[in-house]
Amino acid sequence: MLMIAVLVMTVTGNAQGQEKTKYIGNKPREGSSNSSINIIKGEQHGIMMKAGSKPVQLLNLNFGVDHPGSKKLRFKVNVYEFNGILSGENFVKEVITGEIPTGKSRVNVDLRPYNLIVKRKILVTIEWLETVNDANPHFAIGILNGGSYEFTGGKWKRIPVVGFDFNITVKKV
Repeated sequence: MLMIAVLVMTVTGNAQGQEKTKYIGNKPREGSSNSSINIIKGEQHGIMMKAGSKPVQLLNLNFGVDHPGSKKLRFKVNVYEFNGILSGENFVKEVITGEIPTGKSRVNVDLRPYNLIVKRKILVTIEWLETVNDANPHFAIGILNGGSYEFTGGKWKRIPVVGFDFNITVKKV
């Protein structure tokens, strides 16, 4: 299986000097390739990411979405240990929430305050906090990039071929 992951190095300044960060996950995209999903409380959608063999801190979750509905969509972020088949421990110990506004946007969730330290493979998902019947947001996706995962009906399911454009900025610990 072909896995396309983007690792982009950036340098940002801070009071103590330079901080090296990189992106893990899929390439940020916009355009016509998208996937529509239903908003049902408790269901989760996400992708597997390779954090590397050394610990990194998760800084910012980012993804593209076009939401034609009339109200914001509330979600929480989960980050699971992942062995390739099943999700394991959830590294998120406090509730991390975000909102998808109406219209086309890039959603960013600041993960810095939660001090999430991970390594190896992780499964990063958003979990819906309520059911919204008139909403079917369209997430930007990539083809042949490792696929997506969804938790629906109490079971995890892998969706091959297409993967959401979820990515996370990380820094070495």
